Amino acid sequence: MSKHNPTIVNIQTLNEARTQIQKIGCDPKSIEIMAPKALFKLIKMKNIVLQDAIIIKQDMLSIGGEVAIPKDAFELKEKSSDILIMGTLKQLHELVGKLNRHYPRINAISKELFLILENIC
Repeated sequence: MSKHNPTIVNIQTLNEARTQIQKIGCDPKSIEIMAPKALFKLIKMKNIVLQDAIIIKQDMLSIGGEVAIPKDAFELKEKSSDILIMGTLKQLHELVGKLNRHYPRINAISKELFLILENIC
């Protein structure tokens, strides 16, 4: 029998993260800092130009997240592909800011990511 009873807490929304953190008795001021770090999401995007996929991956890696891209993306054999972006809500919001500073095609991807992240509450 475990002395500390570790359990996995499945959190789907930002509100659920806030509630779980609050139940621990954290300082209320810290809840908004911690909640976005508690929510991990995977976002699939389709038909991403491979050069853009490489830039998105580099930006996400720089903030501690990950992006799955095709194994031959650097060879540019195909024009576009699907990608899978993985990170905490905090990292995903940071990625939106980073992508927003790039050229128009990546800027458009940034806007799409922002819209999907708006619905996570």
